[in-house]
Amino acid sequence: MTKGITDIRKEEIIKACKKLYKKENFKDITIKHIGEETSFSRTSIYNYFQTKEEIFLALFQREYEMWIDDLNKMYDKHEKLSKEEFARALAHTIEKRPTLLKLLSMNMYDMEENSRMEVLIEFKKAYGDAIKTVKKCLDKFSTMKEKEKEEFLFSFFPFMYGIYPYTFVTDKQKEAMEKAEVPFEYMTIYELAYKGILKLLGV
Repeated sequence: MTKGITDIRKEEIIKACKKLYKKENFKDITIKHIGEETSFSRTSIYNYFQTKEEIFLALFQREYEMWIDDLNKMYDKHEKLSKEEFARALAHTIEKRPTLLKLLSMNMYDMEENSRMEVLIEFKKAYGDAIKTVKKCLDKFSTMKEKEKEEFLFSFFPFMYGIYPYTFVTDKQKEAMEKAEVPFEYMTIYELAYKGILKLLGV
């Protein structure tokens, strides 16, 4: 099988996984379900991915790559940004990636543990490239010292793990928090990301 056909098949599997993930949770999705959304047999999936976790990791990698593309467009579009403008622009790139945020809220250990090393390395490269691209934007748009940029990155990426659970709250969760008398302010992805980034920028 040629590399071109292999890439097309992998892309179809990843897209099928993303489609299911928009309406279902990781634990409820099986390789069989993913196979039913593709144009080829379920058993053929094993020619490209050995486990469900590998498919999700490939989707995760793709989401990072699309976010990096948006970050680069932001970088190229602007010559200069104030802290508030930078926070808004960065928050808008995050707002476009709800699937990435949902994946970030998952148990990474299980996903990575059940994937082959070569698949995990490709994913880690995309993650590393995302860090480098945000750093590149900080270099261009902020007056932070190097140490401050490092501190921003070490806080910003863990912060992203919590965005999805705070912005996608089910009715059951809302009811439980009301009955438990837990104060909660609903915010959109953009609102939470913008406020968090401003704090990390020291505004």
